Amino acid sequence: MSNAAAAAEAPAAPKGKKKLIIIIAAAVLLLGGGGGAALMLMKKKPVDEEAGDETAHVEKAKAKPKAPARDPKAVPVFAPLDPFTVNLADREVERYAQVAVTLELDDAKTEAQVKTYMPAIRNNILMVLAHKTSSQILDNEGKLKLAGEIQRASSRALGYDVEEPEADEEEEADAKPKKKKKKKTVDVALPVVAVHFSNFIVQ
Repeated sequence: MSNAAAAAEAPAAPKGKKKLIIIIAAAVLLLGGGGGAALMLMKKKPVDEEAGDETAHVEKAKAKPKAPARDPKAVPVFAPLDPFTVNLADREVERYAQVAVTLELDDAKTEAQVKTYMPAIRNNILMVLAHKTSSQILDNEGKLKLAGEIQRASSRALGYDVEEPEADEEEEADAKPKKKKKKKTVDVALPVVAVHFSNFIVQ
């Protein structure tokens, strides 16, 4: 009986070993596959992050405006100036103007600069007003043109290099023929966004 029992147990041993080998091989495959997948994910993640960074840089570059623009939602900054009283350039009759001006500025930093450079700003505006005749500033078109000149004169006082626009057709007809002026290639955003008149009296 002992021989029979030994004979019965002999074939069972190889079956147990086979099962153990299969289990170990399966575990190795699972671990190897999991490790390989983890390596693939770790390698892929930095590439994705780099790609994300590159797209972020592209989006930032696109978001930058070509020229400074005023935010329509931003609270406007106004700098009211003391009224100006100036003799006009009329030759036939002595006339003068009382003008109250408020400058609309691009931001609060410019408001501080306006206070610092106020004497220069007032000087430049007085020079513009003193060269005007009553007929040049009585109508709306003349006032709009004057507002533009005050805008440029105020910006110059703040240190900006501002070019005058080309002369009107009527002025060019009266003036002697000159060489054609070069057109401005770049529009500079001025710190004085607009000029508003709160009082305008010509006597």
